[in-house]
Amino acid sequence: MAMSTMIHNHLPAIPHTGVNRNKLVARAHQEAPVVDRPINGTKASKRAARLAESLSNLLHLHVEPPQRREVMKHYSSWDSFGDDEKHSTPTMSPKEVISDKWREIHGCTDWDSLLDPLHPCLRREILKYGEFAQATYDAFDFDRFSEYCGSCRFNSNKIFEKLGLDGKHGYKVCKYIYAMSHIDMPQWLNRTVHLGDTWSRDSNWMGFVAISDEEETHRIGRRDIVVAWRGTVAPSEWYEDFQRKLEPIGPGDDAKVEHGFHSIYTSKSEHTRYSKSSASEQVMKEVTRLVKLYKEKGEEVSLTITGHSLGGALALLNAYEAATTIPGLPISVISFGAPRVGNIAFRDQLHQMGVKTLRVVVKQDLVPKMPGVVFNEGLQKFDEITGTLDWVYTHVGAELRLDVRSSPYLKHGFNLLGFHSQETYLHLVDGFVCQSSSFREDARRDVALVNKACDMLVDELRIPHCWYQMENKGLVRNAHGRWVKPKREAEDVPVPVGSHPNFHALDEIVESRRLQP
Repeated sequence: MAMSTMIHNHLPAIPHTGVNRNKLVARAHQEAPVVDRPINGTKASKRAARLAESLSNLLHLHVEPPQRREVMKHYSSWDSFGDDEKHSTPTMSPKEVISDKWREIHGCTDWDSLLDPLHPCLRREILKYGEFAQATYDAFDFDRFSEYCGSCRFNSNKIFEKLGLDGKHGYKVCKYIYAMSHIDMPQWLNRTVHLGDTWSRDSNWMGFVAISDEEETHRIGRRDIVVAWRGTVAPSEWYEDFQRKLEPIGPGDDAKVEHGFHSIYTSKSEHTRYSKSSASEQVMKEVTRLVKLYKEKGEEVSLTITGHSLGGALALLNAYEAATTIPGLPISVISFGAPRVGNIAFRDQLHQMGVKTLRVVVKQDLVPKMPGVVFNEGLQKFDEITGTLDWVYTHVGAELRLDVRSSPYLKHGFNLLGFHSQETYLHLVDGFVCQSSSFREDARRDVALVNKACDMLVDELRIPHCWYQMENKGLVRNAHGRWVKPKREAEDVPVPVGSHPNFHALDEIVESRRLQP
């Protein structure tokens, strides 16, 4: 099976019977969504008391798995459920028109009354942006034996088609983003081996910029620019990756951010082919171009930035720069499993500039607890004694808190990779109703996707773990019957930034002619 081919194995909801299960779910969802707001002279909220809880979660993350007998009871009805019915259920809910409420959906009221219970329109939008973040993993060449390791496997015109997203969300990729890999960066960003010539020894593909098409623009009520940032390969690497060093985001700025994140976002070198300009410069040049293009046509424009793990951290840095560069532009960040990025001043400046941030967090995931496992926003409780501490990490924005134990489809034992997986996040978002209820019975997203790169689904579902891979691990038979590594099609070979044809100019000419009377 080709890597671009998805397995559609949607499973019907499992009825929840028995008081014990409901009580378990209720206990698993005790914490309501919270919003970190700027300091306004009053005492910090009860979030300070969560310091002890964070440490407890860090040291005691193991959750006892349910007894085998109980799991089998939940799935005892599968034998009587026909395969045809099981596999013919649509994998997504119908699209709702949100043109009259898009500002609320994107956080103009900090998602007040929309998170618990989770508004259906907001759920669908979270899943949409979450699938863009997931696409940065699905399209990334992880193969260390590939001469294109570290690049995107498809060109920008084919990526959504190859990943099964063409026509699903109504966006077109405009530009790819690259970042340096041979500077003071986390180990994960460096490729393990270099066997002969490679496409680049100093850059990695980090994501893309996309724009909504006409139909989607009409549905959502504005022209939406999306920036999707790729995250880390393995969460275990966070332990050694974090430098725990805050540095000013600008000269003389009180706002400080983690050094490693900032270096990934801003580093460049004239001696490279793909990173002569930084990721920051690449993305802001394209965002500025798109904002200017569509505002001149009289359209309302928004910027939505998304990412998982490290990608969520880069999304915040991107939002900060965009808000500084383009005042008045509606900017929202929807992140998944993202770490803390900066200090209190960084958080407050984002709020003051109007950036709206929604953090989706899984309770069992370690990454959102870092950096600053001990010294974090919880210390604001002592501000009257210590004053504001500029070296303390803090989260930004509203939080949608999920729990692995809420889903009857997931294993409940300790699984660091599974807890942090973006597919686990999307599964839990799809099934979330409110903090006091069980998993949504009419959840539509394909459950099999959870096991693409981990082993989180219960064995009774018979979905193999880590099933998402290239057919024959990328090898093909040549004309002589030998198994070889194929060459990429010329159009899928990475092209250095700035050296490709001016497709943007052609698009603008076509668009202007279309709009002429």
